[in-house]
Amino acid sequence: MNHPDTGTPVLPVAESTRPHAERLPRHTVRLLGVLMVGAFVVILNETAMNVALATIMADLRVTERTAQWLTTGFMLTMAVVIPTTGWLLRRFSTRAAFTLAMSMFALGTAICALAFAFPLLLGGRIVQAIGTAIMMPLLMTTTIEVVPPRMRGRVMGLTSMVISVAPAIGPTLSGAILHFLPWRFVFVVVLPIALVILGLGLRFVYNLEAPGRLRLDGWSVPLAALGFGGLVYGLSLVGNPEVPGWELTTVLAIGAVALLGFGWRQVRLQRTDDALLDLRTFTVPAFTTAVVVMAIVMAVLFGSVIALPLLMQQALHLDPLTVGLMLLPGGILMGALAPLVGRLYDRVGPRWLVIPGGLVVVGAFAIFATVAPTTPWWHLLIAHLLMSLGLALMFTPLFTTALGSLPHHLRGYGSATVGTTQQVAGAAGTALFVTIMSTISATAGGTPEEALAAGARGAYLVVGVLWLAAIAAAAFLTKPDDAEEIHGAH
Repeated sequence: MNHPDTGTPVLPVAESTRPHAERLPRHTVRLLGVLMVGAFVVILNETAMNVALATIMADLRVTERTAQWLTTGFMLTMAVVIPTTGWLLRRFSTRAAFTLAMSMFALGTAICALAFAFPLLLGGRIVQAIGTAIMMPLLMTTTIEVVPPRMRGRVMGLTSMVISVAPAIGPTLSGAILHFLPWRFVFVVVLPIALVILGLGLRFVYNLEAPGRLRLDGWSVPLAALGFGGLVYGLSLVGNPEVPGWELTTVLAIGAVALLGFGWRQVRLQRTDDALLDLRTFTVPAFTTAVVVMAIVMAVLFGSVIALPLLMQQALHLDPLTVGLMLLPGGILMGALAPLVGRLYDRVGPRWLVIPGGLVVVGAFAIFATVAPTTPWWHLLIAHLLMSLGLALMFTPLFTTALGSLPHHLRGYGSATVGTTQQVAGAAGTALFVTIMSTISATAGGTPEEALAAGARGAYLVVGVLWLAAIAAAAFLTKPDDAEEIHGAH
């Protein structure tokens, strides 16, 4: 067994889960620090692109629908790659997986910075997405593996802080860069940071255990691509008046059939431990409950991210800068509270955090459901802060309960399942919000602003009912037993 900081060391999982360790070893702190900073950069870059779309459209002379493929292509790549990460994290060592993730991200960033035509820029975004898709499950799985059960809440709280703050800062940072420099500098600024993180990873990221010799099933990968990619893409088309009904139906049907085939294939392969995405994770009740609640949470979050800026700009006539500044405090609040929520989780478990958090979000929905063109902007700011507070109480307990409840050999697959759930649920939540808003707005009377506000009210009322199901399901959440987790890790 080599030293963690030299060569290609291997640290057995059992050594990293000793229940009586008062604090994390220094090499573990360095490992998690590198992974968290890397995850922060890749997530920040994901949201920074949105602000630059208008500038890119003008410079590369492409339409809005074409430019949207920079975000749609990124999202589709994530949906296709994440289901494979459970297999990848067992097939490759921790250091190899990190090196692959950050190398792909850095390569994609370099391609984007040098892109002189739209196809090249889109290709760079897809390469970036591959690295991003690997990095998030790697961070989650590694955290669960190296942190003792009684400390997982506080450390997962730091991970949740990264996930919460980075998307909020991304657009603000991008806007500041674009104010002084061309759009390529959104990538130029990120590239050296990514390379430094890659170098630090080669120095401090060690292997938790030796990689396994797993077979990659030739049918599972295309079925996953068609299933998850088709479903996410089809849901992203919902509410787009330029898309014919037959096209939408065909894409969703192909995705659904492929997804059924993928599930059937995994059930057969997992008998010999050859599954690309092992579905035995769902035989663990705590994991299943946490993932169901998480799916509803992500659907509501992604739907709100789409609906709220649209409402602020088109119904209340707020300028984009004001909208961005109004949404920033919510992201910062979620990040600031995440470490505290993690410590509370270690003491009281998930139920006494997730249920109150869900009730706080209900209060935010109550404000959103009264919105009108005459609503003061600060009403929406308060509602968004309330929603951020409620979600902050929910994210860390859900992530920690889901992954902490799984035995060691299923944790990589659990991270992949959680990541895939986030992508599909986010697309479904966006489609639900858009469909309800457009349907109600089309039949509502009054000015366009009043019609849009009516659609938003209806969307938040309908989603509020769905949200109550999440609160009810949260009553069944339990904190994984420490002794069982340690036993399962062996």
